[in-house]
Amino acid sequence: MPHRLFRLLTVLWVGSLLTIGYAVAPVLFTSLDRVTAGAVAGQLFRIEGVLGAVCGILLLGLANVLVRRGSDAYRRLRWLVACMLVCVLVGYFALQPFMNAMRIAALEAGSDVGHSAYATRFGILHGVSSLFYLIESLLGLALVWKLPVGAGVAAAEQGARASAGKVAG
Repeated sequence: MPHRLFRLLTVLWVGSLLTIGYAVAPVLFTSLDRVTAGAVAGQLFRIEGVLGAVCGILLLGLANVLVRRGSDAYRRLRWLVACMLVCVLVGYFALQPFMNAMRIAALEAGSDVGHSAYATRFGILHGVSSLFYLIESLLGLALVWKLPVGAGVAAAEQGARASAGKVAG
């Protein structure tokens, strides 16, 4: 059961990450004006940030449980998840508040952030944030690629049951 939950959370996180970042956001910016698209994309990335943090924490916990039960395949997956979680924490929870503050300050001054005194700093932060998002996406693809499948999961489950039997017996 923990293997399946790990797989489900991984697919949920990576799927939403790729969908929002590489399908939805570009469509927003081609379909709407820049200010509206930015506002909607900001809301979606906020949801993605929270989802990523929750999934990352749950996946780390599950991976630790699986490793303790003898499933060595999850040892290296923990590092991928941890790196993805760092990307979420830096990209969303460290950089986004500064970007939002600049956006609000620009709006209060009567301009959008792209045409304000904050444009250069906002652009730099946006570029750094996009880089963290790209790294998180690539790590997510690697995580999905390296998920144990088929016989590997069955062997891991048998190993976990054998370990549990030794502890109980």
